[in-house]
Amino acid sequence: MILSSVSERNDRETAHLPIAFEEPHWYVAHTSANHEKRVTQQLQERSVENFLPLYDSVRRWKDRRMKLQLPLFPSYVFVRLPLRERLKVLQVPGVARLISFNGQPAALPDKEIEALRASLAAQLRTEPHPYLNLTVGRRVRVTRGPLEGVEGILIRKKNACRVVLSLDLIMRSASVEVDASDLERI
Repeated sequence: MILSSVSERNDRETAHLPIAFEEPHWYVAHTSANHEKRVTQQLQERSVENFLPLYDSVRRWKDRRMKLQLPLFPSYVFVRLPLRERLKVLQVPGVARLISFNGQPAALPDKEIEALRASLAAQLRTEPHPYLNLTVGRRVRVTRGPLEGVEGILIRKKNACRVVLSLDLIMRSASVEVDASDLERI
């Protein structure tokens, strides 16, 4: 079978690579537009750990309002796997590539994924936000709550404090509503 020979060849080619190649890390899969949920389903069927952060959005049409769950980072799905198993992801229909630098897929720090998961699990109001260069705005650290220790940029929206969490690797950000008393300036 063609797939098994590709897999066997890949195993032979990666046999000499360092141990780090064997350890699972978080990577970012770039998907076709509007295929994030379908890709996530396919990854689950292939037993690949993945994370698709979603947020609630209310859309209005002439005759109704609908509450939708949309991807927080359109066209991106996070996957956790040893790099030697990357074909499991790259063979999924709708996946274009893994985000890479200098030809090597770039691993995301676990801390960034944990911060996203914590904000969504705590049902903090999370929504997409334009990516901010870290030199713009005030840097803050969350001192209490589910995001304790997370650093970001302070912004205000409708008299509420929000912290912008930025994923530099994919140049995307999300803003999370937090209590001003839970922040300290860095």
